Amino acid sequence: MPQRIEHIDAIARKKQRGVLIITFHAKNAKNKFCPWLDFSSSKRHKWEKDKRREALCNWLTEHHIDWQPCGSVANENSMISYHGEIYLDVPYDENNPLYVLVRDYLENPDGTMRFDTMSFWHLSLEKAMENAHHDEPDFWEKWATDF
Repeated sequence: MPQRIEHIDAIARKKQRGVLIITFHAKNAKNKFCPWLDFSSSKRHKWEKDKRREALCNWLTEHHIDWQPCGSVANENSMISYHGEIYLDVPYDENNPLYVLVRDYLENPDGTMRFDTMSFWHLSLEKAMENAHHDEPDFWEKWATDF
């Protein structure tokens, strides 16, 4: 059975905290959070063949950092396929050693990204709660009927 991929905002609501997400995109992409909306490049980023993404997944596993594929923030105005996003089950906390380990792997000391085809994001619980109505029973089934 295929793995169910949850939206990152739904994960935040379940965890009842802000969450970390890594997105993958082509070099020089203008929209790094939503690379599928970046029409400036005629070449789509192929996350499935991204060796850096594969290396990151291996690094996370080797360092016993829980992660899972996730979807972007849910949007009632569109249906978007999976683009390789990863949720990290690590709290956004400068005092948490796992957060510091991940941050230092992904970012340079000045806060810029170490790798030019990935971006590291924090989604606040407050922002995730804007979609709390998505958690109502049968919300997405009713939505799909009217889409």
